[in-house]
Amino acid sequence: MHAQQVSPTAWYVQGVSELGSPANQNFISNAGFVVTPAGVVLIDALGSPALAKRLVAEIKKVTPLPITHVLVTHYHADHIYGLQVFKDMGAKIVAHRAALIYLNSDTARLRMEASREQLAPWIDENTRLLAPDAWIDADQDLLLGGVLFQARTVGPAHTPEDLAFYMPSEKVLFAGDLVFRSRIPFVGQADSRHWITALDQLLAFDAGVIVPGHGPLSKDARHDMQQTREYLVYLRTTMSRAAEAMEPFDEAYKNTDWSQFAHLPLFRLANRMNAYNTYLLMEHEAK
Repeated sequence: MHAQQVSPTAWYVQGVSELGSPANQNFISNAGFVVTPAGVVLIDALGSPALAKRLVAEIKKVTPLPITHVLVTHYHADHIYGLQVFKDMGAKIVAHRAALIYLNSDTARLRMEASREQLAPWIDENTRLLAPDAWIDADQDLLLGGVLFQARTVGPAHTPEDLAFYMPSEKVLFAGDLVFRSRIPFVGQADSRHWITALDQLLAFDAGVIVPGHGPLSKDARHDMQQTREYLVYLRTTMSRAAEAMEPFDEAYKNTDWSQFAHLPLFRLANRMNAYNTYLLMEHEAK
């Protein structure tokens, strides 16, 4: 883990393009931080308490100021399992109210149970889910440490509770998992139709730099968002055609040309699942 400077006051750490494992401590996502006059504002908390402690050490190399806030882009495990470290340090957690559904769901409970088995010892019985201290219900401007962060509700897309945070003073956009760079996105149960719309919404920002949820920085917003957008459009187009023709999924997947995406990291691990979930979504949308 190494903090890389994004702009005069913003930094980020970049996770690896892998699935979470004990070997990587679940370091598969990015986190950003902004040094304000009053303290550090963190965007996302990484995928384990151990990673969060390593992130604290990286932040201390940049500034002695305290971490005052954690802005959560969404409640997926690789972005939130480090929250307790920052909460214990006195930071205020801010997230979209739609995360309340996830926090009280069987999905969250089962994911934590699985993580305690699959990611031990980095996720264990002491790892806990944390609710935010402050909820965001709609687009709003947050003045934190004298710095303006524009919080934008861009879900339901990757998740129901997606938030993006834009710092207009330095034209830095923290896009969360709406933007994946240099790897196949994780689609899961996403609302891919609205995800595409949300990407168009993000393009309306005059961003000079985008910190994605996964992958390296982007300094060409339109070009780099396009990869995620094109992949989602291709999934929807091909799987919609198959669903309308009542073509069985296995045949549809085999008959689809995936060559333009097959070279990307995690293609073999994620693409078939993404296609299947999109196939089911297209069946549902057609009803």
